[in-house]
Amino acid sequence: MTVLPPADGGALLREEVRRFREAHPDIAYVDLLSLDLPGHFYGKRLPIAMLDDIAAGAPLKLPQNAIILGATGGVYPIGRYALEDGDPDAPRRLVAGTLAPVPWESRPTAQMLVTSSGTDHPVCFEPREVLNGVVERLRAKGLFPTVAFELEFYLLSQDRPDGLIAPPRDPLSGRADLHPAMHIERLSRFSDVLHAIIDAAQAQGIETTAMSAEVGLGQYEINFAHCADPLRAADWSALFCRATRGVAMRHGYQATFLSKPYLQSAGSGMHLHVSLCDERGANLLAPENALGLKRAVAGCLALMPASVALFSANHNAFRRSASGAVNTAAGGCWGWDDRSAGIRIPPSGPAALRLEHRVAGADANPYLALAAILAGMDYGLECALDPRPTREEAPSASVALPGDMLEALRTMDASAELRARLGDEFVTVYTTMKRQDHLAFLGMISPREYDWYL
Repeated sequence: MTVLPPADGGALLREEVRRFREAHPDIAYVDLLSLDLPGHFYGKRLPIAMLDDIAAGAPLKLPQNAIILGATGGVYPIGRYALEDGDPDAPRRLVAGTLAPVPWESRPTAQMLVTSSGTDHPVCFEPREVLNGVVERLRAKGLFPTVAFELEFYLLSQDRPDGLIAPPRDPLSGRADLHPAMHIERLSRFSDVLHAIIDAAQAQGIETTAMSAEVGLGQYEINFAHCADPLRAADWSALFCRATRGVAMRHGYQATFLSKPYLQSAGSGMHLHVSLCDERGANLLAPENALGLKRAVAGCLALMPASVALFSANHNAFRRSASGAVNTAAGGCWGWDDRSAGIRIPPSGPAALRLEHRVAGADANPYLALAAILAGMDYGLECALDPRPTREEAPSASVALPGDMLEALRTMDASAELRARLGDEFVTVYTTMKRQDHLAFLGMISPREYDWYL
């Protein structure tokens, strides 16, 4: 049996496992988790005693092709993968700092992230490895991102009348949550579940900041602290979604990060605040650094059409981008403190100057969305691109974006620049998988089709 060299410092990882087991002697099992392309966690539940050997370098493997299962777990023919390669295992390693209790489970359980990054054979289409490749290229240039995610989500009733969704019931009145948009009273009325979500997130090591009630019925937003490790920032986003769903279920609700759960209510976005620093910690987007901010924005806008399939990762997400609702990004444009712009520059001092990318839906894969944004910023700085006028200067100065999933996939497929920065094989695998998802989505006749065409 081959023993892999311990990753993440070896001794530190073993110490993390030892201390956790001492602090939580009642926990018998641990879920080892990794995110697939559609944004679902897959993995294994193991006796926690096995972590000692894995942390010491014993092999840890998961099926390579679990990463490319479709939105409902379907196995598709994707090049040589899945149906022709024998479905091989691929090595994984533990991600240090992510071992944590799972407070929403009915019995004491732990969880820990795993990844193929840093192994002898990283999987080029694993989302975390795609982001890792972008981050490593930035660091080789002396560029160091700081990232903060903001995630919107809806609480729903667990009752599904006629298969449709409904707002959660107010714990005090028993009626549907119909309080005015952004009314802070909603935070009080739903405080039990919301604070349990925060507590569960913090138990995962996620640093949360502001919480707010949003425009939609039962819609909330929770923000994360700025993080100088982009991979950890994306880890936080992925783990937060899992924790939120689990806690909501324990409290009698359903939580969803679907981009547009109600046609007549606000969509849910994944807003990413990103700045870039050099080796000395100086903000490269600050005004004194000449055109850094504008060039980073220009690169994001240039790669935005090819990245839409990552930001709007399913058919529902295009309902959000086409809604024209308040504070929803209006295509490929930018502006100063303008929440209707795809890229907003929030007001701040020079040291904190950053861009806020507002295009992605809340159900986008956080690793892939961030990878596309960082690749765009890098492209703009490297090629000294100049952005279009701001939304304030020219309201119509917007980059045209794909309007549906198939157009988005064609645009992504044809982008040599995105292939060069995210990986040629990744783009091929991702677009092929999403086309297969599209065909599977069309594989059922809806009642409307009979109403319209019978």
